Amino acid sequence: MTAPYPDGSRTGPRSPLIMPGLLIVLVAVFLAAPVLADVKYSGGTPALSATVTGLNEFSAGSDITIPVEIDNTGLNLQEQVGPTVIARSDLPNTAKFVTVNLSAGSAPIVVKTGSVMVGDIFGPGSATAKFSATIRGDAPAGTYELPLVINYTTLLWVSDYASAPTSLYRYQPNTVTLSVPVVIKGEVIPEVVSASSAHLIAGSRGYVNITLKNAGSLDGKKATVRLVQDGSSPVSPVDNGVSVGDFLAGATVTCPFKVAVAATAVNKSYPVDVVVDYENNEGDRVSSRTETTGVSVGGKVSFAIVSPTITMGPGSKQTIQVSIRNTGDSTVRNARALINTATPFSSTQSIADLGDIAPGETAVASYPLSVSGNAVTKPYGIDAVIVYRDAMDDTYTSDLLKIPVDVERPAGLGGIFSNPVAVTIIVAILIGIAYAAWYYRKMHR
Repeated sequence: MTAPYPDGSRTGPRSPLIMPGLLIVLVAVFLAAPVLADVKYSGGTPALSATVTGLNEFSAGSDITIPVEIDNTGLNLQEQVGPTVIARSDLPNTAKFVTVNLSAGSAPIVVKTGSVMVGDIFGPGSATAKFSATIRGDAPAGTYELPLVINYTTLLWVSDYASAPTSLYRYQPNTVTLSVPVVIKGEVIPEVVSASSAHLIAGSRGYVNITLKNAGSLDGKKATVRLVQDGSSPVSPVDNGVSVGDFLAGATVTCPFKVAVAATAVNKSYPVDVVVDYENNEGDRVSSRTETTGVSVGGKVSFAIVSPTITMGPGSKQTIQVSIRNTGDSTVRNARALINTATPFSSTQSIADLGDIAPGETAVASYPLSVSGNAVTKPYGIDAVIVYRDAMDDTYTSDLLKIPVDVERPAGLGGIFSNPVAVTIIVAILIGIAYAAWYYRKMHR
């Protein structure tokens, strides 16, 4: 049985040693717990620099995009930590509301993009602004420094109010001017001075003469000028290229190219591409950019029968005159008209010389033509083609032509005597009459 307390109760007063022990434990626990504190940075500023990212070498006369990377390497130089410190929402090394402007300066470049906003750039951190630009076609090779103006805002100072956890922020605008390098390559730049084509017509071959200038700043060594078909253009090169030796900067050369023109071409100008292959200063074999020019092409050579329809009767013969007109855009040379007769026609001559025929001119071909006596009376067409030479002395054959001939019986006595059956009957009647007359005279002597 539990002994009673001195006062006789079982729940007597606590020992005076218990309360000091409890306080010691509580203080120890409080001191061992982590202290909650904010951090404040001060004394830093942004440190901005700029570079062109990626390939920084461009060609004269090209449209380009210049990607400029802005780096912020600024640090915060002071740090405060404590339970009474108020943390900042902005840091002094942050470049805020950053806008970037790129200009050409003295470089032969036209910058098309205006001010570019890239937002806040923390330290350390970066952002990229892209600028569209065009390099002039006559730009000399070299490295050019383009001015870059960066406008931004920084945290100037902060006032903390003792009466409340409130801070007053003050900012200031800043401007820094940097420069970024842009390299314009030394290269051969083909520039077409003139392009001419003599007697170039659809469905034939001919020459295109191109005068080309090296508008670049580099001397192209062991250069070859090539003509290249432009997409689906009907003008295509026959030659592989023209060697011009060293193609010096600013020099001009004239190159003849033999080309073929598709028969589908019409009377208009068609594009052709020009490329220069050369050795650069490093000894590498490279190709220039493509220059496009136009060459004039005449329409396809064509002919038409313009003489009236020829009328003949069965069993007749005559020399027919056929008028043939050059309805194309170019002169044909040493032209000959060939006919191919078939039943019921025949001829002892199938070729007629026409000579040279200019566009719109007409030549006459003559042929002796016979019609069989048993020919069916109806319209016919005699096949004919024109064989000719062009300005390159190449031989061509025209499309098939038809010479219109109507076979019909003549009216009146001509029609009777052109009918072999009628002629036979008449001859038989005449023989019968002659025999009857002879017999009558014999019987009445």
